[in-house]
Amino acid sequence: MTIREMCDEFDVTPRTLRFYESKELLYPIREGQKRLYTRKDRGRLKLILRGKRFGFSLEEIRQLLDLYDPGNLNMAQVAKTLDVARHHLADMTQRRDELNTAIAELESYIEIGDKHLVNPTPIKL
Repeated sequence: MTIREMCDEFDVTPRTLRFYESKELLYPIREGQKRLYTRKDRGRLKLILRGKRFGFSLEEIRQLLDLYDPGNLNMAQVAKTLDVARHHLADMTQRRDELNTAIAELESYIEIGDKHLVNPTPIKL
């Protein structure tokens, strides 16, 4: 695939693909100034974008991709991915819980403010 085809398929910019290449996440075939992406590059980009969506750093993603070993059924890669995923899930869950608490508190203050507008009385926060 050309850089344009990759951009269209994955909804990324050429700059993004070049950046991932500079970070040694993608290895397109170079023909002069032209970059050609293989099936392996497409698979790697899918994993990169999924990892980013899950909050993985580019360095974590690079390390996980470097563990690719089909001869060993990718056991090391899967084990490390699960370890990193569990860590990120715990972090995301904690942030979600904190956000839910803040939302509930803000809703309560809005309700108090709405009641005050209808029946002005001293507000107890």
